[in-house]
Amino acid sequence: MKHRIVVLGAGYAGAFSAGVLARRLHSDDFEITVVNAEPDFAERLRNHQLAAGRQLRRRPLTEVFAGTGIQLRVAQVTGVDVEHRTVTITDGADIDSLAYDTLLYALGSTADVHSVAGVAEHAFHVASRPAALRLRARLAELGANGQVLVVGGNLTAIEAATEIAEAHPDLRVGLVTRGELGGWLSSTARRHLFEAFDRFAITVHEHTTIARVDAAGAVAADGTAFAADATVWAAGFAVPAIAATSGLAVRPDGRITVDRQMRSVSHPDVYVAGDSAFVIGDNGLPLPMSCASAGFTSMQATATIIGDRTGRKVSTTSLSYVGNHISLGRKDAIFQVVDDDARSKSWALRGRAAARLKAAILGVNPWSLRHPTFGMPSRRYRASTDRPHAVVAT
Repeated sequence: MKHRIVVLGAGYAGAFSAGVLARRLHSDDFEITVVNAEPDFAERLRNHQLAAGRQLRRRPLTEVFAGTGIQLRVAQVTGVDVEHRTVTITDGADIDSLAYDTLLYALGSTADVHSVAGVAEHAFHVASRPAALRLRARLAELGANGQVLVVGGNLTAIEAATEIAEAHPDLRVGLVTRGELGGWLSSTARRHLFEAFDRFAITVHEHTTIARVDAAGAVAADGTAFAADATVWAAGFAVPAIAATSGLAVRPDGRITVDRQMRSVSHPDVYVAGDSAFVIGDNGLPLPMSCASAGFTSMQATATIIGDRTGRKVSTTSLSYVGNHISLGRKDAIFQVVDDDARSKSWALRGRAAARLKAAILGVNPWSLRHPTFGMPSRRYRASTDRPHAVVAT
């Protein structure tokens, strides 16, 4: 029988990993199945643009995986049985069970809508394509002087607020954050950030913690009410509960605890990539949930799977950041360079140059899914049964 590799999720981490595995492992020995809830690849980094009204190109996963031999199952993952090595999925009509020999868990994250009262019922978010489209429809309903409140001070919140304000200048946009907006940025970059917020007339409320959300807006812990026709929740991410209920070792937030090679510490036949992984970066700090982490962890996970299953040495991928990239509408952005401890350096690229750089990165991402080996000749390795795990390269 062929060795069965099942990849859960086809976001940035899952789709890239599946493509690499299909091009590096011999099809006579390996069978790769990808399970994803939607038939298209969703560019999560563009969801704030989608919500604000921009039309994005459809990218069917059948096209992304064309010619690779990957089997695509469009279905929702409802459970993982790590003891019997099976995954339960449903397409809404039928329930099926997939058996695996190797599992790559890349289900990612979504907005944390359950930590604060009323968020799940009344707020919008941009952590998924369906959610972004829901917000898009709501913004289209609002008339002149409609009020939009973005809650959060992270990259997603900043990008959502500026994109909405630029695309809908007739709306009044505000942002509430429990800390300092852009407080991690260098002084130069933070000044540029506030200049952009002033240009878009976005009202900022710092050091304010939201205690609940209702149909009329949001209410802070001190009782201050913020009226809003649409409240956009961008105050943190959460991972699906599937891992926690599967028997895998997880952190209190539900992320799967993995070793440096992205293997589950409790079940080494399960590998993890993307936001669902809890791993310590090269600076000794946990990698945050981000697109950059998806890239680092997917490269390491695929290298480890290939090594473990073919007997080759496992190459070590760097788990270190070089900077944070923040869009401020279509024609403005900040690229903040960071040091080895992920602290901002004094220099940052700003303005149109930073916007062009980010646009180029966003343009390359879909191409890299179709060319995960970046045009280099594919070498398909045969399966090895000599060792359960490969030697790690040093």
